[in-house]
Amino acid sequence: MARQPTCGAGLAHNAAVPAKLADVAGTLARNLDAHIPALDLDDPDAAREHDVYERLGDRLRRAAAELEVAGAEMAAARDLPMGRHDMAAITTPEVLEAFEDYVAAEGELHALLGVRLADDRAMLAAIREAVSGAGAG
Repeated sequence: MARQPTCGAGLAHNAAVPAKLADVAGTLARNLDAHIPALDLDDPDAAREHDVYERLGDRLRRAAAELEVAGAEMAAARDLPMGRHDMAAITTPEVLEAFEDYVAAEGELHALLGVRLADDRAMLAAIREAVSGAGAG
């Protein structure tokens, strides 16, 4: 007999979202950290940039940690037994709007990442070329 989907299974299925957001936030923080040593702290603008990068790196690492915890908790809910639901309460305009907003946000993130991915791949190629050129000298 096929197992009925449960809210716990739904949580586990969606755990990939905060987990991947954590990965993106954490690696963005790592990229900011990697940029910091290039800053000449004798230059006031570079010193300000340094402070911003450090502050943002800390914030992104904290956000990533919270997202990782949320994703792990969602994944662990896989076997959460299905509780009784009031179907009238789950089929309201507010519930529909909340899910529509979530799906719209997913679509916007997908579009944003599609554009950024092309730009970032081009920058990555330029950095790879600079790194390999520096090693050849």
